[in-house]
Amino acid sequence: MAAATPPTNANADVKPEKNGWWQAIKVYGEPASLRMLSLGFSAGLPLLLVFGTLGFWLREAGIDRTTIGFLSWVGLAYGFKWVWSPLVDRMPIPLLTQALGRRRSWLLASQALIMGALVCMALTDPQQALAPMVWCAIAVAVGSATQDIALDAFRIESADSGHQAALSATYQTGYRLAMIWAGAGALWIAARAEVPSAVQGVATAYQHGPWQTAYLVMALSMLPGVLTVLFSTEPVAAPVPPAKNAREWLRGAIVAPFADFLGRYGWHAALILALIATYRISDVVMGIMANPFYVDMGFSKDEVAAVTKVFGVFMTLLGAFVGGLLSLRLGVMRVMMLGAVLSAASNLLFAWLSTLGHDVSALVFVVSADNLASGIASAAFIAYLSSLTNVQYSATQYALLSSMMLLLPKFVAGFSGKYVDAFGYANFFTATALLGLPVLVLVALATRLHKAPPPP
Repeated sequence: MAAATPPTNANADVKPEKNGWWQAIKVYGEPASLRMLSLGFSAGLPLLLVFGTLGFWLREAGIDRTTIGFLSWVGLAYGFKWVWSPLVDRMPIPLLTQALGRRRSWLLASQALIMGALVCMALTDPQQALAPMVWCAIAVAVGSATQDIALDAFRIESADSGHQAALSATYQTGYRLAMIWAGAGALWIAARAEVPSAVQGVATAYQHGPWQTAYLVMALSMLPGVLTVLFSTEPVAAPVPPAKNAREWLRGAIVAPFADFLGRYGWHAALILALIATYRISDVVMGIMANPFYVDMGFSKDEVAAVTKVFGVFMTLLGAFVGGLLSLRLGVMRVMMLGAVLSAASNLLFAWLSTLGHDVSALVFVVSADNLASGIASAAFIAYLSSLTNVQYSATQYALLSSMMLLLPKFVAGFSGKYVDAFGYANFFTATALLGLPVLVLVALATRLHKAPPPP
């Protein structure tokens, strides 16, 4: 009969360390944590460049909203990255893997693809030819998803489970800073590069040159991650026995990772997968209606940008730091429970905000609480996902788990606008908070699972 609890390996142990607070804080200054800060920046940079920032560029170039909406399907690459994760986990890259190792070779190859595709986007004017822009955006998304696969495996194999929360916190810090740079930074660069009209003395409605400059700078911004890969050491991974034939290789690369997960957890795998699929449901479903809510409440673009895109991001970073620190001291499962409670409760604050109308002070308070809760929950959740993987299949298993966490929430979120139209914002935000109640039960059950003694 399949074992119902994980074997005694480093990644399955999620107990907190028994060191003092100063020792826990010092973890953030270790080389592994600093590497994850740089690599997290490389991971977060491409996302907005094929979503929000690209949408702004295309709309300014006169591309219709329907087309821009269809182009958001580029993001499906992130949701289906588990499909080719077995290749990243097992297949070597000729010459490059021999020189750098399995993880670093895939990291460097994906970063090169991202940089090259961003340069191609910069050199393409969507007003003149949209199709090349689409293909370049797809290449950026595929390269970014591949980098995520290799980077998650690199992080998991670089430290024991006691340090995973700290690594995930520094990773999130770099990731969020990159999103600020790729969002507000790219817009700022494009605005500074505009050429005033000789007739009116102001910039014309659309110029390709400023966007070209912005995206070339974004491509160069991948260099810190490239240098980090080149000067890092390859983590010690579980040895992969050579396959005798193609069938054996396919079994080891594709079938074995999933069979290993089911074999280690048995029927408890259903509980674990249910928790993963629902843990962020309150945040994701609420987040879809956040921007329409700000508009309907009369908040200006400047107010929303300052409070949610800059201040809110820093509050998320603070939450990630606190979540990582608490996970080291209290244990991942306890902080996951705390994050689930805070995430659901913060949605009730949005229901309260909907009764006030245009109140910037209240907006700052609500966004601060919501982003702080999100950062705490994310740091613990990433550490939890990392603890579930077997180092021998870390890339494949983590890619599958991290993809699963958005499928159900994204599906449910598709009905959020219809719900708001029928019942209003206050009822909607309250309903999203109630969505978090089953998550509390699942976290409690999963905690009992991890407290169970290991099998003989």
